[in-house]
Formats: sequence, C-alpha cells, structure tokens
Amino acid sequence: MIDTLHHVQTPEGIDLHLRTAGLLPRSLAWLIDSLIRAGIYLAISLAFLPLGGIGMGLFMLITFVVEWFYPVLFEVLRDGRTPGKTAYGIKVIHDDGTPIGWNASLIRNFLRVIDFLPFIYGFGIISMMLNRDFKRLGDLAAGTLVVYYESNKQKTDITNAVAIRPDCPFKLEEQQAIIAFAQRCDALTDERALELALLTGPLVENKPDPVASLRGMAKWLNGQYESHS
Repeated sequence: MIDTLHHVQTPEGIDLHLRTAGLLPRSLAWLIDSLIRAGIYLAISLAFLPLGGIGMGLFMLITFVVEWFYPVLFEVLRDGRTPGKTAYGIKVIHDDGTPIGWNASLIRNFLRVIDFLPFIYGFGIISMMLNRDFKRLGDLAAGTLVVYYESNKQKTDITNAVAIRPDCPFKLEEQQAIIAFAQRCDALTDERALELALLTGPLVENKPDPVASLRGMAKWLNGQYESHS
C-alpha cells in the first residue's frame, strides 16, 4: 500500500490508527492551493499595480503575507485543512494525533523554502520517500504529519444495547460522560473499557457486565426506552 498507518495511544488508552497521506494526494492538494494563491495574486495585481510605486509596494506586501500565511491560517483555524487538503480529505495534525497549533504550523510552512530546494520540492519529496509517515523536512522539524480524515466519523452504535433505567438521577455532566463512554467503547480494548466502567463505582457495583450496564444506561439517556429494565 502507498499509504501506511500511524499508531497513537491516547492517555485514555484508546488506540488510534491514523492513515497517513502519501505523495500523490498531497501534491494534488498543493496544486489546488497554488492555483488559489495564483488567483489571489492576479486579483491584487489588477487592483494595485495601476497605482504605481505605492501599488507595487502593496502588491509585494500582500503577496508575501498570502504566500507564507495562507497555509498557516487555514491549518490552525480550519482543523489542519487548507482548501486543497479539504478537497482530497487530508489534514495536518501533531504526531500525537492532536490538532495542529500555531508554532507547529509556522515551523512546517516556513521550512517549505528548504523542502522546495533544489527545485519543485526536491528535498521534500526525497524526505517523504525515505520516511514511513511521508514526512517532508518541515513535518520532521515541527512534529506533524498529514493524514486522511473521516468527514462523517461514525460513533459506536448503541442501538443493540438493552436500555437500562438508572437507579438515580444524574447531573448533565454525568449523563454526558456515560454517553461519551458508550460511544467510544469500540475504540477501547475490553480490558480498558472494563477498567473505565469500574471507575463509576456504585453505579455498576454487583453488575455481571459493568460495560454493558453503562451502555444500556447510555441508551436510556439517549431517549431509547423501547426495551428497558
């Protein structure tokens, strides 16, 4: 396979398998973003160059800002996705799977000048081909990687659980915690799910299957009462 998986384990014990994006989708995304920037440059040149020296100065200033901060602003403010990356379902994240921040985005994008050498991202392409996560030099320095993302990520289906009416009322935060646990069960190992379920203490005390009990309560809290106990 051209694309590989990057494995991350969160502090909660959840194993994430992130599918890293290879050279082709990243190149096509870069092409789209380059065309967008070219359109911006054309528009500002038509607007400012007729103004003479002042217009030329404004043109060069805006061109500089767009060239260097276009990807940074999109990556930080739009969950790691420029328009080009969005078109191909990829985004930039930190190595640990967390959303990219300002520092990392600035580093990876400012180092594009090195990746571009000696011409047309020569060093960047070589770096990507030698790295299993397809990282260019900017990604290596910033601790980032480009991965595919699911636009409509599915949560754990709890409709097959038996709805259980809780023995006591819950606060809003407690309801949200139980539902969130049930929705993430399939991403946990059986041992980790049981460990987290037992943290609720009396709520699952003496229950034959603490995990199933919490899933049932989550179904009840979601308003699905058709088969409860």
